[in-house]
Amino acid sequence: MAMRVLTRSTIHRFIISTPRSVPTFSNTRAQSFSSNPISPIPSSSEFLQQSKYRKLVSLANIFQRYGFPSSQLHDFLSKNRFLLDSNESEIEKSLKILLKLSQGYFVSIVNKCPRLLEFEFLKKWELDLSEMGIPCITSLMIQNVLEVSSKFSLGPDDLSRSIQRLKGIGFSDCTVIKLLEEYPVVILMSKRDICEIINFLVRTGIDRSEIDRIFNLFPGILGFGVENKLKPLFGEFKNLGFNWELVGKEIIKDPRVLGLELGELSHCLQLLRTLRCRVPITEKIYRKGAFRAGFEVKLRIDCLRRHGFTPREAFKVLWKEPRVILYEIEDIENKIEFLVHTMKYRVLWLVDVPEYLGVNFEKQIVPRYNVIEYLRSKGGLGDEVGLKALIKLSRLRFYNLYVKPYPECENIYGRFAGDFECKNRHPVGMWKLFKPQKYPESKEDVKNIKSFMESLI
Repeated sequence: MAMRVLTRSTIHRFIISTPRSVPTFSNTRAQSFSSNPISPIPSSSEFLQQSKYRKLVSLANIFQRYGFPSSQLHDFLSKNRFLLDSNESEIEKSLKILLKLSQGYFVSIVNKCPRLLEFEFLKKWELDLSEMGIPCITSLMIQNVLEVSSKFSLGPDDLSRSIQRLKGIGFSDCTVIKLLEEYPVVILMSKRDICEIINFLVRTGIDRSEIDRIFNLFPGILGFGVENKLKPLFGEFKNLGFNWELVGKEIIKDPRVLGLELGELSHCLQLLRTLRCRVPITEKIYRKGAFRAGFEVKLRIDCLRRHGFTPREAFKVLWKEPRVILYEIEDIENKIEFLVHTMKYRVLWLVDVPEYLGVNFEKQIVPRYNVIEYLRSKGGLGDEVGLKALIKLSRLRFYNLYVKPYPECENIYGRFAGDFECKNRHPVGMWKLFKPQKYPESKEDVKNIKSFMESLI
């Protein structure tokens, strides 16, 4: 009974959200107030609406029976109206196959790719994937493999041959799973194409024992052609003055180096050469070499672009605030998330106030924001404090303006709180060493002083 009530409420919300036309009646005529009125004949639109409702109730019952959360049914059915035209028995059979394949990831796979419920495609996959020699199967792998298989009309035999091909080349089970997760098009690749990439990396000086790790950390390398991407990229590295031995070491440290676009590293190194910052910051940026410094710039540029910056704006932020290069990507992500979701500023404010990304998050951004929010809630701010004033003020000036006049803010700010103990710069009693030494005065010294003073009068 609970299941039926829940389903009906879900479908009722779905029907309400669906635009309905006002029903019309085919036999419209003047009716009298007689005892036998002629009832209007319902139109086809009413029958259609009723049939849709019954179909939705039936589909909701099927999905709930296979463990689909009732709280997600409304949104799921609203977004995937093609299911209304599907055969219910075929959908149920497809759900059975997916439930067997997914091994606990059924809901996430159906939510991300509902088109996989096509029965004609899924009936070819009625098997146990563990029989293909893969010990650990993930939902991402199943989803991506099925998507590619659906697009290119592939079957389990194609997947099995691809797995055996990758293992024959020398990839570990973990790497095979990673390749199928991140680059499932590898099912269509021949052994010759994969070996061509491997042989090129070996010729550049990379040890063959590192190949498995490189492909595991960066599966996207399979999408690069040797002639149109890898050779020109290594040629650029050589023109910039980096030998292949150095490049090989950097690739082993972080295989994402191979994802650099042509000319990208050159632009990053050009930015570094034009930076105007203090010597200690420059030394920290270059502490691991020029190649690594340029690649770190590329990673920060990519991070900013993911948040809506254009390449020009991202380079401008790094040029104005070089300290951003010294912070980890995770720290930058946390600062941007705090700026947008907590402080309620647009992310493009950082183009005008890039210093926000160059200061310490825990020691400066959070305490200052907490103080300003407290004063704002108490009505203690005369003028609104913008992001520029919040970040660019020195620590002491911010303390004198917003913390010192309000004793309750000292614990919030923390930097100059009441329990802050100022450390002496010198040991206690050191002043005694600088006290001038006393000498005994003789009668002759007193006589000379008196005579000198009398001469002045």
